[in-house]
Amino acid sequence: VKEGGDAERVIRQLAASGHNMIFTTSFGYMNPTLKVAKQFPNVKFEHATGYKRSANVSTYSGRFYEGRTVAGIIAGRMTKSNVIGYIGSFPIPEVVRGINAFTIALRRVNPKASVKVVWVSTWYDPGKEAEAANVLMDQGADVIMQHTDSTAPIQAAQDAGKWAVGQASDMTRFAPKSHLTAIVDNWDKYYIDRVKAAMDGSWKSQDTWAGLKEGMVEMSAFNEAIPDAVKTEAKAAHDAIVAGTLHPFQGPFNKQDGTPGAKEGETLDDGTLLGMNWYVEGVEGQLPK
Repeated sequence: VKEGGDAERVIRQLAASGHNMIFTTSFGYMNPTLKVAKQFPNVKFEHATGYKRSANVSTYSGRFYEGRTVAGIIAGRMTKSNVIGYIGSFPIPEVVRGINAFTIALRRVNPKASVKVVWVSTWYDPGKEAEAANVLMDQGADVIMQHTDSTAPIQAAQDAGKWAVGQASDMTRFAPKSHLTAIVDNWDKYYIDRVKAAMDGSWKSQDTWAGLKEGMVEMSAFNEAIPDAVKTEAKAAHDAIVAGTLHPFQGPFNKQDGTPGAKEGETLDDGTLLGMNWYVEGVEGQLPK
């Protein structure tokens, strides 16, 4: 269901037809969910990646940026051109955080590397995503990242003999030679826990933001072509994030304009991450407003 008016119609239809709990699973469903929730106060709603809640609307999201830190290390070690292509959906904080976390990790292992971003204004459009991947590879990118949901970018990368990182699920089977790893969204446990809470009467409106530690974000298997030393380095970062000894946004690093994003010994708090509307150093181009 596309975001917008049609989403509101479908959500209302679900609520009116006897469903007691409804999961709305895209950022753009936020306002339609809230609107319908007001009309159906006895129905429980769970909205993914949003930030607005009410008595019968909870929000949940994954700390996807943690996985992008791991991917950044791998990309920094695997690139030969030192140009990474990044396909963005919409310039919302969730996506900007991912670009920045990836770039920070990338440049800590490879300071010569930079990131080019193409915005496609969609979560899923194979044609647009493939076109963006090809544009980025024409500009020298030999690793393709994506925050869109089709397999078109990794398939385009494989056709061109380049590397790619999958999004939301393990996409290995669609481009086994090029697929380095993927940031996997694992909602299973959350959905089960929230349905159980609704059934036993303990459900309350809340916000959940979980990551690698909780298993809501996972990394798919690493491509066998990745050198063992790089796998070890990436796994160490993964484990450190889980242990709480590494934060993707711990300083020092600079914003794109050269001012400090975080100084030595500083770590950005969740409030700053949730409102992130600037690029870090190493990302090329301007962030759309």
